[in-house]
Amino acid sequence: MTDSREDPHVEDVSVRRATFTRLRVRDVRVRAADLSGVRVRGAELADVEISGELRNVVVNGVDIAPLVEAELNRRMPERARMRPDDPEGFREAWAILDRLWAGTLARAATFPEAALHRGVDGEWSFVQTLRHLNFASAAWVGRMIVGDPSPWHPLDLPWDEAPGWDGVPWDRAARPPLAEVLAVRRDRRAMVGRVVASLTPELLASHVTRDEPGWPRLAGFPLKECLHIVLHEEWEHRLYAERDLNALEKED
Repeated sequence: MTDSREDPHVEDVSVRRATFTRLRVRDVRVRAADLSGVRVRGAELADVEISGELRNVVVNGVDIAPLVEAELNRRMPERARMRPDDPEGFREAWAILDRLWAGTLARAATFPEAALHRGVDGEWSFVQTLRHLNFASAAWVGRMIVGDPSPWHPLDLPWDEAPGWDGVPWDRAARPPLAEVLAVRRDRRAMVGRVVASLTPELLASHVTRDEPGWPRLAGFPLKECLHIVLHEEWEHRLYAERDLNALEKED
């Protein structure tokens, strides 16, 4: 018996220790998925695009994760600078991001503001991306490092699959003026810049604890990892923003 369904919407489903035989999955979009431990045998993978964090991804006996990392770093040499280990490395990484984002913002300024509120292929709009980066800086630096238990601005935007927390703003449908979002972003980037400028080896090796209600709520978390998360968010979301600006340019 063959059960064929077109355009179903499947959400919040957990499948564990299952076996699928003669499964046909075509023209499907998978978002925010945990595919850890998946084993695929005898499959045909053609015209497949995967974007995500890769660890121990073995294809035909080859772990492709290190190969992908090496190729991405070859294409974008500055990408390798986003996992620094010492204070000067963090200062260099932050300066790189400042320069790259300045170019992206200058490019975005050439678009009508309405276009910057338009998502591409179900993704966040350019303005929503900036709002999310404001949230990430507030969470991992403002709360975890600086110690403000509630560092939020009403326009901050958590990730779409976040569970939600009391007191943390989350208005995905808001359409604030770009200038207002950029003003918050300048403040948040200045806050991160001050932390990065003040880094010492001792501070970088320290751990932080925030046990107040809200998010993140972590004990003994490495301060270095808080900053790594912010660098990763800034790097990846700029690439997403450039990708979507490319698509918007073609639409117009």
